[in-house]
Amino acid sequence: MVELYKGQAFHTVNINGIVRRLPIRQVDDEIWIASNHQLVLCDVDFIERIGRKLSTRIREYKLDCLFTAESKSLPLVYEIARQLGHKEISVARKSVKPYMDLYLVEEVKSITTKESQKLVIDRENVERIKGRKIGIFDDVVSTGGSMSALKNLVFRAGGTIVCEAAVWLEGPWYKSENLIYLDALPIFVTERKLNELLKTP
Repeated sequence: MVELYKGQAFHTVNINGIVRRLPIRQVDDEIWIASNHQLVLCDVDFIERIGRKLSTRIREYKLDCLFTAESKSLPLVYEIARQLGHKEISVARKSVKPYMDLYLVEEVKSITTKESQKLVIDRENVERIKGRKIGIFDDVVSTGGSMSALKNLVFRAGGTIVCEAAVWLEGPWYKSENLIYLDALPIFVTERKLNELLKTP
């Protein structure tokens, strides 16, 4: 979904009967997004109810472990794992820590960060993934950069991806018939950017 930015201050979402207003924030010279960070990090009611809804969609895949990147998606992954009866989750960190050994690194660029970042898993997380059925999760999938990095880490660690899930699919970029998501978020753009995106096959 792509919409023309006309100075809107908020975008209203309605997921499974949960209505919230998200502030619209500029992330590029010609792109604005509906910012969800306060919602997915701080809104306990939203986290519990959406976590329960996603767990019902994911349960049929009989995965062994959920895998995500820190930090916005962590409360939701925790709740989904709790609903599924899992005892552990696997988390990719955003930097190499001094205590890590035998770690794996993937580069990632997302729509909300100006510079490329790292996703890192250490020995313990590799062991949680190796030989197991993994579900990868992000709160929002837009360009797919984070999802691709998570997929590569699972492959390198010796796991098998059985599902990929998110709360929202954002913008026109990510194309996957396998993504489980609950709602679509628009991006808001200038008229020039809108025309450019409409011409892109």
